[in-house]
Amino acid sequence: MHPYLNIAIKAARKAGEVIARAQQDLNKLHIQEKSPHDFVSNIDQKAEMIIRDTIQQAYPSHSILGEEGGSQQNEDAETWWVIDPIDGTQNFIKGLPFFCVSIAIKEHGKLSHAVVYDPMRQELFTASRGKGAFLENRIRVSDKRGLNGTLLATGLPTARGEGWMQMQPTFNALFSQIADIRYLGSAALALAYVACGRLDGYWEADLKEWDIAAGCLLVKEAGGLVTDFQGGENYLSSGDIVAGSAKVLKELLPLLG
Repeated sequence: MHPYLNIAIKAARKAGEVIARAQQDLNKLHIQEKSPHDFVSNIDQKAEMIIRDTIQQAYPSHSILGEEGGSQQNEDAETWWVIDPIDGTQNFIKGLPFFCVSIAIKEHGKLSHAVVYDPMRQELFTASRGKGAFLENRIRVSDKRGLNGTLLATGLPTARGEGWMQMQPTFNALFSQIADIRYLGSAALALAYVACGRLDGYWEADLKEWDIAAGCLLVKEAGGLVTDFQGGENYLSSGDIVAGSAKVLKELLPLLG
């Protein structure tokens, strides 16, 4: 295992312990609303500090981009750690056990390693570029040959009014073909589920790099595809993402407009 991945796993597990303990007494959480429908708790901030400290102790010259602490660019700007201490904060603060720690590493602008850790189920998803994706054993995306009978996941747009109206034609087109759609509330964990075949596909708009970076590498190393809504590779900067097997994406992409 690559030393970077070892440190990412160590950081994710340490943060996960704090997050799991906090779930035992949610009344002690201090919650702030950063923007409409976007919340942060003191545990998000504490978990990110733990992850940052773990990275900096091992690689003090590396740069870090985190959801709560922003960007910290050091001498080695070619190596970036992209972290989301709790992806799925709304689920976390409500006691709904679907959230995760997400850590990705970029070298020379390319995703090279990824960890998505579910502290409630103690499931650890990992990937390294060219080495495959793992959940204990090697994982693969589902073998669905198209949209028929698929289970997909998505997320609600931040701009609920206009965004919801724009999604309606897609839903109308999908419901005649697929088995069902889930809204799970954690992009990173949804992508991990695509990588291991629990979901057949996933799409969402207007996400941040820390939401999806680790999950993207998991899907790609599990044999799947990740694109933006135009079928291109601009998903990390645009925040618009589609993920699944090649055959699922071939039928899903035209329906997203």
